[in-house]
Amino acid sequence: MLSKRLLSSSSAAALRHNSRRCLSNLPSWATLDPLSLGSSPQPHAVTNLVNGQWTTSTNKSLIIPNPLDKDAPPVCTVPDTQPEELTPFIESMNRVPKSGVHNPLKHVERYLQFGEISRRAGEALKDPAIAEFFIQTIQKTVPKSHAQAAGEVKVTADFLNNFGGDNVRFLARSFGVPGDHYGQFSHGHRWPYGPVAIIAPFNFPLEIPVLQLMGALFMGNKPVLKPAEKCALVMEQFIHLLHDCGMEKNDVDLLNCQGPVAEHLILNSNIRLTQFTGSSRVAEMLLEKTKGKVKIEDAGFDWKILGPDVEDVNY
Repeated sequence: MLSKRLLSSSSAAALRHNSRRCLSNLPSWATLDPLSLGSSPQPHAVTNLVNGQWTTSTNKSLIIPNPLDKDAPPVCTVPDTQPEELTPFIESMNRVPKSGVHNPLKHVERYLQFGEISRRAGEALKDPAIAEFFIQTIQKTVPKSHAQAAGEVKVTADFLNNFGGDNVRFLARSFGVPGDHYGQFSHGHRWPYGPVAIIAPFNFPLEIPVLQLMGALFMGNKPVLKPAEKCALVMEQFIHLLHDCGMEKNDVDLLNCQGPVAEHLILNSNIRLTQFTGSSRVAEMLLEKTKGKVKIEDAGFDWKILGPDVEDVNY
């Protein structure tokens, strides 16, 4: 589904050249300076978001080390939320009706609201300073070159721009079919699930969770997002950007925890569907425990072209 996406070498070089200048003034919504990650003695503290409130009130936290220098200060700390601390998240999910936050018959104005939020967020990511902010943040958490991280930001911006204006509303386009006798019609509507969960991977810390998160929001769902622990700060900052673009703070919950705790939330709340990207082992486990209420983006394959000198080995 995802292919390699790179900016042209000239564009990437220009962004690198201007990185220091771009980050001299951080965005007003930002809660960290990516240039200080892994160098400041006071690491950034990633926070949870639930019921519209940012919170760090967990008994445990994970220390994310500097991936390039084991002797340097940590990049950040991440809440290690425990099962007994999930009550606010469970209550938040349980308050969401099966009909979602909006649908073709309820709060239809939110389709246009999210079209505008998407347009503003896409426009923000096209700003060189904000683009560089996310490029540097991505690079501090995953082993990507500047061009690779810039490509991820560009794809995300293009996606958001594509859904500006009426395009969110058009996603919910209904259909009608004439019946087999006078006065009979069949009408169908695209309906949200309501409370949903997104478990995102580490290798695309911005692109994959943003595309999945926005799709869920566009259609009227209330998602709880569980990012990979090592790169959670990327989506924390993107959600701050969404709030600055007009999204209500109650629309998304951000849960930082380890896998078994996310499983506990899914199985002990009324979450009706989980979007999972990751290993086939975990995917199969979730499919079994949720009785199939999971959408899977599973692990892929890197194809290799083998020359004639390779022996007849079963690949």
